[in-house]
Amino acid sequence: MKVQHGDACLSPQQVYEWTRMFINGISSVTDSPRPGQAHRVVTPEAIAADEAIVKENRRITVNEIAAHLDMSQ
Repeated sequence: MKVQHGDACLSPQQVYEWTRMFINGISSVTDSPRPGQAHRVVTPEAIAADEAIVKENRRITVNEIAAHLDMSQ
């Protein structure tokens, strides 16, 4: 298969791992969320609130904005 498909071919180890996962009932091939992975939600409301704070005080720091909006930086 490597000769025909080149670098696009999965390694035998990956094929064995996916086969094992499918046999055990996992049918999704997408990455699942991992602990510690950043979770970002950017909404128009959050952007508007941030812009309003910055327009009010252009010398405000990122930490102060995060504290004011109750968000992590």
